[in-house]
Formats: sequence, C-alpha cells, structure tokens
Amino acid sequence: MFALVESGNITKMMRGNKGITIGDNQYPAAIFTVWTESERNAIGIYTIEIDETNRKNEEYYINTDITYTYDSSAKKVKGTYGTATAKAHADTKWTQSEIDAGNAPEGADTNTVKTEGLKTILIRVIKSQVKSILNETDWYVTRKAEKSTAIPSAITTHRDAVRTKQAAMETAITNAADTAAIETLYTRDSNGDRPIGDLPTLE
Repeated sequence: MFALVESGNITKMMRGNKGITIGDNQYPAAIFTVWTESERNAIGIYTIEIDETNRKNEEYYINTDITYTYDSSAKKVKGTYGTATAKAHADTKWTQSEIDAGNAPEGADTNTVKTEGLKTILIRVIKSQVKSILNETDWYVTRKAEKSTAIPSAITTHRDAVRTKQAAMETAITNAADTAAIETLYTRDSNGDRPIGDLPTLE
C-alpha cells in the first residue's frame, strides 16, 4: 500500500496497481515497482509501514481500524492499531431494563442469553469435534448392539480417552478467568503443544 502526501497531509491511499495523476502530471503504474522509494518520495508518494504492535488475535479480540499518519521528520507514512477490545468470555444476558424497554425477544428473562461468550462458543466447538471423532467408531457400538460382537478393547479405550479429554478441556475453558486466559489455553508453543491439549485420535 502507498499513500500520497500533500502539504503534510495524506490525501490518497493506493495499492500501486494503477497510474496516478498528481497536479498536472500523470505517472504510470510502473513507478510503484520500478522507481526507488526516494524517487517516489520526491513526488509525495510513500510506502505505508504497518505497525502491528497492538494487533491481537481476532478470534479473541476486536481490533480497531488502522490509523494512518505522516511522520514528517522520518518522512514515513505509518499505520497503527489502537487498543484491541477483548471479546466477552462469558455469555451476556438480557437485563431487566432492556426487557422492560421492549428490546428483548418475547418471553426473554434475565437468564436468557443475549450474546454468547467465547466459553460457550469454544465448548460447543469441542462437543462438535468429539461427535465427529466418535462417529468414526460408532459402528462398533452399533454392531455390538445388533450382533453382540464385542467391541475391541483398543476402541473402547480410545472412546473413553476422548470423553475424558473432552471433560478436561471443557473444565479448563469454564475455569478460565478472562479472555486472555482463554487465549493462553489455545496458544501453541514451538513444539506445537498448547495448555488445553488436543483430543485423542485413533492410531
């Protein structure tokens, strides 16, 4: 991305895939690939540098829009994020005032969920993953019920391990103090491991 700076102000943003007219002068798209940075700067065009220091994982946070500024002393255009807002980790429920004002759905009370929090969402994802994993070996259970054929011990052990891990993962999410704690549970280290772990797979 590039920015046109005129009289110290950013007047236009561009991708650099089209030509541009500045005053009475027309410049081809080639200036964005052939010209040096200093040559572009001479006509007021700067490469935008994005500072992602404040940008956070959008699965857990809502990032701000990027604010673009021209630093005349450094002769650079920078894009920066503001402070990200953590997504709610717990469910938000309708308040009595909202219900009284008629803003809540018909029949809602103060125990009715208005917006699901990350905990509810992530636990639902785990339940869905468990269902998918167990579906792979459900036929053993069906065969046992219909034909009395014993389920191999390895299959029984695997299915039990999946349910045990599911319970541990859901407990970890439920007990997380805030959004940052939830993010930590899901952050993998250099070895690919994460505090919350992973559901067992059948080998």
